[in-house]
Amino acid sequence: MLFNSYEFLFLFLPTTLVVFFVFSGARWFRAAAAWLAIVSIVFYGYWSPRYVILLMASVGFNFMAGSVIAARRQAGQAAGARLILIVALAANLATLGYFKYADFLVDSINTATNASLPLLHVVLPIGISFFTFTQIAFLVDTYHGKVRESRFVPYVLFVTFFPHLIAGPVLHHAEMMPQFARDQTYRFNTNNFLVGTTFLAIGLFKKVVLADGIQPFVAPVFDAGPGYSLVPIEAWGGVLAYTLQLYFDFSGYSDMAVGLAKMLNIDLPLNFNSPYKAVNISEFWRRWHMTLSRFLRDYLYIPLGGNRKGPTRRYVNLMLTMLLGGLWHGAGWTFAIWGGLHGMYLVVHQLWQWGLERFAGSAFPATGTRPPSATGRVLAAALTFLCVVVAWVFFRATSLESALGVLEGMWSFDGLVLPREWQAHWPSSWPSHGAGVRFAALDASGGVLQWGWISALLAIAWICPNSQELVALGRARLAGVVREQWAWMSLGGLGVVVFMLAAINGSRGSSEFIYFNF
Repeated sequence: MLFNSYEFLFLFLPTTLVVFFVFSGARWFRAAAAWLAIVSIVFYGYWSPRYVILLMASVGFNFMAGSVIAARRQAGQAAGARLILIVALAANLATLGYFKYADFLVDSINTATNASLPLLHVVLPIGISFFTFTQIAFLVDTYHGKVRESRFVPYVLFVTFFPHLIAGPVLHHAEMMPQFARDQTYRFNTNNFLVGTTFLAIGLFKKVVLADGIQPFVAPVFDAGPGYSLVPIEAWGGVLAYTLQLYFDFSGYSDMAVGLAKMLNIDLPLNFNSPYKAVNISEFWRRWHMTLSRFLRDYLYIPLGGNRKGPTRRYVNLMLTMLLGGLWHGAGWTFAIWGGLHGMYLVVHQLWQWGLERFAGSAFPATGTRPPSATGRVLAAALTFLCVVVAWVFFRATSLESALGVLEGMWSFDGLVLPREWQAHWPSSWPSHGAGVRFAALDASGGVLQWGWISALLAIAWICPNSQELVALGRARLAGVVREQWAWMSLGGLGVVVFMLAAINGSRGSSEFIYFNF
């Protein structure tokens, strides 16, 4: 079931909210929590009922493993707890590996050895990466004594809670379970409902209007085929379109997840904080898919040694973390290359920082204390964005050959080739045919409309406040008025907005979120 579908917005969500708050109003808190767990399972089963068995088997197995680990740890049996942890982690990774990487492994063996092993054609269960990582974090935290869960129904709710189940954010037990246990969660809160509806509307707008609006300009470039030679304006147009589609699609989902949870008085961690405004690649990863970055740092980079074992080991750990992070996104060499590129970016940034501290600091003492100029920040942000855009080529391409073809088109130059439709609007005072500018029929270019979309969405990503800033601004405006009255009026207006966005989405046909594939 899609957040942007009629079934969800006008049937599933209202029913879920009404029954939850009816139970809560009667102080049937356990029944309300159980209701959320049940509808979350129904939400997942709407996509494919047979994979509910896999989901619940994973939940049951990890709950039992966590219980045994906690009991062994409490009894002072550290070795036994560690053994159970290793077995449970291996089982989780093996399950994820089979469903996500079995065909990739067989295909790689066939390519390397000229064998003809048959592909298994395994169907990837939706959301398996997210609910597996969530439970891995739970097991590790249980082993370290940070959390313990002895109640099955609350654990089911923690893992399956429908706002985050399909595409994140990746959650920690310690940040969620106290919220499900507090009385305030089971009281209708007008302000929380208003904030949640605002996030829902913003996320729906990002998905339905922005991401789906620019989506048609992506496929003609990445699916052009080996026989079509892209020119720079086509290649850059397609890559920038995908750069913006991916951002508004996934950040839109994350906003909707935050909003849906907030309507139920639950605070999910934010996943995005204007990542395309980052001035270096490290800051980009502190702003992009923030909960995955946190998971990779806490459960992979730090256990590998982090930066505690010298600079060389730190760079190796960075590369390994990003390579595995790339493969987590998808079973393909293009994803491995995408992760490797980001690992290389991070290593180069670390070396640059080390060089500045080692050499520039002594030669120019003021450098270490003086903040960068506005021009310097703009140039740094532009360079960071360029590096991210180049890496997205491998993230989107369906094959290495396709990615290299797009990159070749981006960086080839044989004069400036523009869409023929631009010729009629080309000012006579500007250089044209004799100055290396020519016009041609470009199959993979949307012309003026495409670049209008790109310009508008870049302006939103670079200049406009992000979702949480918009919500904070709205709450500040309401703070000085009669809040209850204005809150209900605002909810009515937001309801109309959501209805209109749903109508737009329905007229196009509900499209899946990109991260459903990961």
